[in-house]
Amino acid sequence: MSHSLNKIWIHAIWATKERAPLLKNNIEQKVYQFISAQLREQGCPVRIINGMPDHIHCLFLLNPQKSVAEIVKQVKGSSSHYVNKNNLISEKFSWQTGYAAYSVSESVVEKVFLYIKNQKEHHQKKTFQQEYDEFLSKNGLSNS
Repeated sequence: MSHSLNKIWIHAIWATKERAPLLKNNIEQKVYQFISAQLREQGCPVRIINGMPDHIHCLFLLNPQKSVAEIVKQVKGSSSHYVNKNNLISEKFSWQTGYAAYSVSESVVEKVFLYIKNQKEHHQKKTFQQEYDEFLSKNGLSNS
């Protein structure tokens, strides 16, 4: 094969600092749109971004020239700066250190899309911690 082909879907999740419920309805779309633009600028087409007041989920294609860590670091930093610079909330905004990122098979992209799309309904049944622990368990990881 004379060229390289990549199509790696990433489901990334990260939380607000101390899981404070800061992404209220009045700003969440602005923040999601900003994050979407940042991901696209890095060459990562976005399928969906959604979440809750204390965390977000992003489903995007990985730019093969960049690492997931580079991308998430840049997006978290620039989005924190955006929220604070534009005074979208009255207190200082920041994301919690760290993130979770999982590769998603093309065969389940639509299932993950619907899962992210339905975050509000999903979290009427499960807390963020329950969801996070479940992701770790399903992916053979531990929370320590």
